[in-house]
Amino acid sequence: MIAAVIKGLVLGVFLAISVGPVIFAILKQSINNGHKAGYVFVAGISVSDIMLVLICNFFTSLFDQALNHKTFIAVAGSIFLVAVGVYTLFFKKVKTDEDNNIISKKFRKRDFVAVFLSGFFINVLNPGVFLFWFAWTAAILADSLAAANPMQYRVIVFGTCLLFVLATDIAKVALAARLRSKLTPKILTNINRLSGLILIGFGIALGWGIMAYGDKIK
Repeated sequence: MIAAVIKGLVLGVFLAISVGPVIFAILKQSINNGHKAGYVFVAGISVSDIMLVLICNFFTSLFDQALNHKTFIAVAGSIFLVAVGVYTLFFKKVKTDEDNNIISKKFRKRDFVAVFLSGFFINVLNPGVFLFWFAWTAAILADSLAAANPMQYRVIVFGTCLLFVLATDIAKVALAARLRSKLTPKILTNINRLSGLILIGFGIALGWGIMAYGDKIK
């Protein structure tokens, strides 16, 4: 099943390097709130990906229904991204102590739940993610028909892909955590402002794109 592993790695690389709001959200979450919050955020993203893969493979009718409501999902996702961006841009404050050192936020269990859910929804409310998994699932299903064990082939491909993406997301959190210790309050404030603008931009582009071209996507 070397071919399945290679296919999964290729798919994982493609997904990992795709430029989108998730990458910036991971970095923002990790830089602002530390590596623990970053890992929890990544866990939310990973769970949403696993859920979509399972739905694509075993609950195609449910996935088709979701695609039929892609406009609603896009609007919801757009509003969510813009809201997060506005909060980050205008209301996210960097807390410092008397020596102007950045104060790390102390997270409670419910705070981690909120971080997990934000990671889950920032991924699942993106119609591009739906279409990505839909297109690749169809391609992998076709490839698996030529394999000796089609189910095993699909499990290896998607399992390899998801593990690779998870590993790269964890690496992003680790990198952001290392950078965080070297940031000054002013630099972190500017990063928040830039992140807010990027998320707002993605949110507006997502909403406009699906409204303008969503009816052409089958």
